[in-house]
Amino acid sequence: MDDLKNLQIDRSKRRSNSASNWATAWILTGVFLLVALGAWQLVSPRINAAALVVTQRATAISAAGAPDGVVLNATGYIIAAHKIELAAKVVGKVKWIGVDKGDRVREGQVLVRLEDDEYQASVQQARGQLISLQAKLDEALHGSRPEEIAQALANLNSARADLENARVSLDRARNTVRESLGSQQSLDDAQGRYDSAVHRVNSLEKTYELAKIGPRQEEIDSLRGQVEQAKGSLAFATTNLDNTVIRAPVNGTILEREVEKGEFVTTGSVSDHGSKGYVVSLADLNDLEVELDISQNDFAKLRSGQHGVITTDAFPDLKYPGYIKEISPEANRQKATVQIKVKVEKPDEHLRPEMNASVAFLSEPKPAPAGSEPSKPVVMVPTAAVHEGSVFVVVDGRAVRRAVRTGAASNQNVRIEEGLIGGEDVIVNAPAGLKDGDKVKTKV
Repeated sequence: MDDLKNLQIDRSKRRSNSASNWATAWILTGVFLLVALGAWQLVSPRINAAALVVTQRATAISAAGAPDGVVLNATGYIIAAHKIELAAKVVGKVKWIGVDKGDRVREGQVLVRLEDDEYQASVQQARGQLISLQAKLDEALHGSRPEEIAQALANLNSARADLENARVSLDRARNTVRESLGSQQSLDDAQGRYDSAVHRVNSLEKTYELAKIGPRQEEIDSLRGQVEQAKGSLAFATTNLDNTVIRAPVNGTILEREVEKGEFVTTGSVSDHGSKGYVVSLADLNDLEVELDISQNDFAKLRSGQHGVITTDAFPDLKYPGYIKEISPEANRQKATVQIKVKVEKPDEHLRPEMNASVAFLSEPKPAPAGSEPSKPVVMVPTAAVHEGSVFVVVDGRAVRRAVRTGAASNQNVRIEEGLIGGEDVIVNAPAGLKDGDKVKTKV
């Protein structure tokens, strides 16, 4: 009997366990709902939040003014339009250098000074020579002084008195010889003294006349020539002295500094271990060009003045307008290329000489034929706005997909032949996952 009792089911205990399980289930369900509600409150604002986008207004321009697109892409290097290797005009040792690589300089600014002791001495010597010759010329121009003329006259009068005395002595000697009172020798001596006195008087008369007249014109001209020569020597020495100070010829930036204090510079050729031929190189970095070698097969696509868009490998997002400034008059036979230079219209501090650069040459607008009807406006949008044949435009705070047909494209813009009329706010670089009808918010 006891065994049979043990086999009976306890109904009260079963009802108690069932109630407990139901209570536990309800509690777990409530907790799950609370967690799910909290998660939804956190996630729901993010799901329904408007995506932040960048827009640009689609512009409608006349068909005549719209570019046809890129006709040629070419690569080359940025160069300074005018690079100057500044050399010394005189030889000497560097005494002082006041610039370094990368410094900006102004026109006329002192860059280098050379030792100038020898050049100063040459200037002093040339100046002294000029002063001496100028004094001689002044003396010749002013003529003889009154004292010199008076002295010449006094010498002449003295000679004339001696001549008169010699004449009297000669007459006396003649009389004595005629009367046989004197010798022939005494007469000869008197005659000799008289002749000498005559010659001396004649000489002093000419000296007196020259003293009154002054120097000859030929002598004055000769002295003038010597003075001019001395002035030239002084100017040359002064110029050499001035050339020991080397100044910047233009506003620019120092590209290379080639010398140091104590080094010897020369005006001749440059040696590997000897004197230097130039002291610094500089260029105006606001005047830059792109040098390109264009294949002869593509040369027919370009012409002088043609516009293009310049980009660099270092800053691919920066675009610079430019135009063909120079076309080489001859081709390179070995490379089968023609060199052209494209002027950068608005360079900035990001561009450096010798950088790699690419130029996208744009085709020029074609004039409409005479008598033809005006073409409909052309709509231009950023190239980045077009993806898989469609664009997103913002309408009432939502992204609306528009299918478009594109035309010619440049590096920045693309023509929309169908799908837009102009004036729409087009989303540029639409976020990944953006769908038609999604809420969007425009960046300010």
